[in-house]
Amino acid sequence: MPKFAANLTMLFNELPFLERFAAAKAAGFSGVEYLFPYDFEKAVLREQLQQHGLTQVLHNLPAGDWSAGERGIAIFRDRVDEFREGVLRAIDYARALDCRQVNCLVGVAPADADEFELNEVLVTNLRFAADALAREKIRLLIEPINTIDVPGFFLHRTQQAVQLVADVRSDNLFIQYDIYHMQVMEGDIARTLQKYLARIAHVQLADNPGRNEPGTGEINYPFLFRYLDRIGYRGWIGCEYKPRTSTVEGLGWHAMQTMET
Repeated sequence: MPKFAANLTMLFNELPFLERFAAAKAAGFSGVEYLFPYDFEKAVLREQLQQHGLTQVLHNLPAGDWSAGERGIAIFRDRVDEFREGVLRAIDYARALDCRQVNCLVGVAPADADEFELNEVLVTNLRFAADALAREKIRLLIEPINTIDVPGFFLHRTQQAVQLVADVRSDNLFIQYDIYHMQVMEGDIARTLQKYLARIAHVQLADNPGRNEPGTGEINYPFLFRYLDRIGYRGWIGCEYKPRTSTVEGLGWHAMQTMET
């Protein structure tokens, strides 16, 4: 039976952020994730989780200046110190929130950059982060993202993520597999999930095109949910989509899935 986590960055945007925890619980979710916790005090977030009986499933490492378009800093040689400070900050929050997974958004490559050098810096940074997080029993994830929505994003293919895992040589580095992003980039979702299941620690969803809720596009989510069960995926599925209307109005797919399982 899939375990669904509400992505509070994308869902329940009708409400102030701290009110989204209660809304997620009321809608039947048992876990939550969101991009970044750092704008809030750890105790405030922990109180929301405990009050509503929710599991903090995932958050990201600090990713640079988000409002300026940065989507991670792990590929930049001149920001290694900043990256390492961010790892320690992420650990501090993850410990407080009992969050056992942290995702690294690797960054957008400058048009004239040397890809070999960017990859070399990334491998070194991931090795540092994987080791630091392992000491706290927190998994490090990396996420391929499509280059239509985020032009120039350095990590944009499943096989590229698999190669990074091999290059880093850490038992604590895993893949965050976003079905929407990989449908845009490469398709063949079911076979890819099965092939790399041992290294996929977290799955996210949205339909395509539009990045809206399941059932609004081309992806056969009822099949994929059954398939994930069949191949033995036991992790969370993060609902990281843009509701077509309101969040609650778009949750029919979730209610149906809950009834079926």
